[in-house]
Amino acid sequence: QVQLVESGGDLVQPGGSLRLSCAASVRISSFYFMGWYRQVPGKERDLVASITDSGRTDYVDSMKDRFTITRDISKNTWYLQIDSLKPEDTAVYYCHARGSGYLRGREYWGQGTQVTVSS
Repeated sequence: QVQLVESGGDLVQPGGSLRLSCAASVRISSFYFMGWYRQVPGKERDLVASITDSGRTDYVDSMKDRFTITRDISKNTWYLQIDSLKPEDTAVYYCHARGSGYLRGREYWGQGTQVTVSS
């Protein structure tokens, strides 16, 4: 069974930084798409950033300057670096993956990690 486990969420002050991690229980080469979403209560879960199996990254326009998505194939993990955190970044952050090859057609979500930005 494929599992995604996020970590790294925390309470931070405005202007601080965080690095979120998403560790997969399978080789991340089994995914053609890996992303980070975030959700606040009462709103939809929105895509923040993504990275493909070829390493191509994509960001929501408003987040390009503060968010960085990376991956470490050797650790089967991808990351979201968030700099210059703002209170409006407060949300539950979820990692998401879409399978290829033997996992084709399947999608996976992590359990979420809480990021709270407050002084």
